[in-house]
Amino acid sequence: MADILKRNKALSVNPLKASQPIGGSLATLGFNRAMPMLHGSQGCTAFAKVFFVRHFREPIPLQSTAMDQGSSVMGADENVREGIRTIAEKSRPALITILTTGLAETQGCDVQRNVREFREANPEFSDVAVVAVNTPDFTGSVETGYAATLTEIIRALVPDAKEAGTYPGKRTTAWMQEVEQRREQLPERQVNVLVSYMLTPGDLEALRDIFEQFQLRPVFVPDISDSLDGCLTAEDFSPVTIGGTPLSEMATLGDALATVVIGASLYKAAELLEARTGVPTYSLDHLYGLKANDKLISALAEISGREVPERIERQRSQLQDAMLDTHFMLGQLRIAIAADADLLAAFVDLVQEMGAEVVAAVTSCNVPLLARIPAASIKIGDLEDMEIIGKANKVQLVIGNSHAVDTAGRLGAPILRAGFPLYDIIGGYQKTWIGYRGTRQTLFDLANLVINYSHEEIPVYHSVYAQKPASELTGHTGQALSCH
Repeated sequence: MADILKRNKALSVNPLKASQPIGGSLATLGFNRAMPMLHGSQGCTAFAKVFFVRHFREPIPLQSTAMDQGSSVMGADENVREGIRTIAEKSRPALITILTTGLAETQGCDVQRNVREFREANPEFSDVAVVAVNTPDFTGSVETGYAATLTEIIRALVPDAKEAGTYPGKRTTAWMQEVEQRREQLPERQVNVLVSYMLTPGDLEALRDIFEQFQLRPVFVPDISDSLDGCLTAEDFSPVTIGGTPLSEMATLGDALATVVIGASLYKAAELLEARTGVPTYSLDHLYGLKANDKLISALAEISGREVPERIERQRSQLQDAMLDTHFMLGQLRIAIAADADLLAAFVDLVQEMGAEVVAAVTSCNVPLLARIPAASIKIGDLEDMEIIGKANKVQLVIGNSHAVDTAGRLGAPILRAGFPLYDIIGGYQKTWIGYRGTRQTLFDLANLVINYSHEEIPVYHSVYAQKPASELTGHTGQALSCH
C-alpha cells in the first residue's frame, strides 16, 4: 500500500492541521445543551473560536479556564474546578467537556482528578455530565481530538451491557419488565450512527434521509446537523448548544439493532460501544464514491431486512451516468490532496475510482488508516510539502481546505475546497458530499473545475505552409506548384 514519508523538518511552514482541542470542541458541539471548556490560556480558546465562527458563521459556545503566568507555573487545578462550577451555575448545561491544551499538558495537569474533586465538593451538580479529555495541541489533529473526545463521552455516558438491556446474565422477571417498559417508550428500529468529523451538517441530513427510507431511526453520535446547521431559533441567545444529540439518547444505545460507524478514526470508539452494549457494529471508512455507498446500502438492507428502495436505485443509476459524463475530464488527471486521514482516504478512493492519479497526498499526522490508503506515497507534513511535491509532479487539481487556496494559486491549478476550515466561501459547511447524490455532485464540481484546463491532450497542428508567404508557394512563372 502507501509508502509513509515522515516529517523531515522541525516546523510547519504552512500549517495544514487544526488542533486536537478544536476537534474535541466540535464533537462536544454535536450534543444538546453542551459546553466545551478548553483548559489553557484565553488565547488558545479565542483562536479555536475564530476557526469555528469563520467556518460555520454562527455564534459558538466555548469557554476557557484562563490560565495565566502564575497558574501555568504553580498549578491550575483551581481554575478547572472553578470553571466547571461557574458554567454549571450560570448555564446549567447537560454536558461540559474539559479539553486540555498544550499549555496545560506541559504544566502537568490531571483533569480527571480535577473532575473527581469537583464532584466531591459540589454534589448539587450531579445532573450535569462532566467529561475530561487529554487533547494536547502539540500532537494529533482535529481528527484525533474529535475521536478521543467522543470515545470518552461514550465511556462516561453509555451504560454497560448489564444496564443497557443486552446482558443475558441479568434476565430476571423484574429486569425484563423494566426493559420492556423502557423499550415501549422508544421508537422501534433504532440504529446508532457514529459519525466522523469529516461529515458536514448537510451530509448528516442526507444520511438521515437514507436511513429513514429503510424505515430505520438513526441516532447520530454526535449530531451537528441539528446544532450547527445554520437554523434560526426562537431564542435570542443561548449560552449552550441548541439542538444536537440529547444525552438521554446515550442511555438507549444498547437497545439499537446495530451500530454503523463512519470513519476509521472512530473504530476505537465503536469497539468501546460494542463492548458496552453488545450491539453489532458495521464499519465504513467513508461514504465517498460508488463502492463505499454500495457498502452502506447493503448494510442497511441487511439491518432492516428490507429491499433497497426504488428511489435509491435511481440515485445510483444517476451517479453511474455522472461517472460516464465526467470521466473524460477526470481520467488521468493529476491531483494533489491535503487533508486529515479520514478525508484523505475518502478522496483518494473517489478520484481513483474515476481513473485520476493522486500525485501528492499530504496529511497532518500518522495514524493506522494511512497504511491502507491506496496511494503511491503519503507525506506527513504541511501545505508547503504538498506544494513542493505537486510542483514536481505537475499537479492539475488541488483538494484541500481554505488554507490551501494560495498554494493552489502558486501551482497554477484550480482547487476544490473541502475539509475544515472553509472560511472563504459561503455555505461550505453545509455542502453534501456523501451518498449517491452527494458523490454525483462532487464529480460534477471536480469536472467543472478542470473542464477549461487542457490536460494530456494532443496539441493543435499548425501546417508549415501556413507560415510562408504566397510567393514561396508558387513557381517562377507565377504558376502554382503542383505535386507529381
